Amino acid sequence: MSDGARLYLVPVRSREAREFVRAWHRHHPPPAGQIFAVGAADEMGTLRAVAIVGRPVARHLDDGATLEVTRTASDGTRNTNSLLYSASWRATKALGYRRLITFTQEGESGASLRGAGWRLIASRPPRAGWHTPSRPRAGNGNDHVARSLWEAP
Repeated sequence: MSDGARLYLVPVRSREAREFVRAWHRHHPPPAGQIFAVGAADEMGTLRAVAIVGRPVARHLDDGATLEVTRTASDGTRNTNSLLYSASWRATKALGYRRLITFTQEGESGASLRGAGWRLIASRPPRAGWHTPSRPRAGNGNDHVARSLWEAP
């Protein structure tokens, strides 16, 4: 796809969004749930990227007024993530929510978020993981990785 090609927002069903994430996301599987998903497609209708928005993963952020972009995935087509971050914020507001957040991992630039007008609001240090003797859990690929918290404008 050429860099000057036009992209369009398209509705994406949960199953299709999950499959796209499974195929294209660099380091995470699809999230467990979602409130909505939105996609970016080219002129031919080929899906190029998806964003999945759901309840915040961290319980202390799940206040009933906040949603989280829990995944974005792209086939590499330029500007798709910025388009989807902006669309996700518009949809979030239209549904009556007041806040939209997301996280990036250390080593991710946040360029798509900045391009969509989001702001960096916090840095989180690496954590050891979620495993405890009373509740054993397998690692999910982001243990021991610093993260940055972003908020929509």
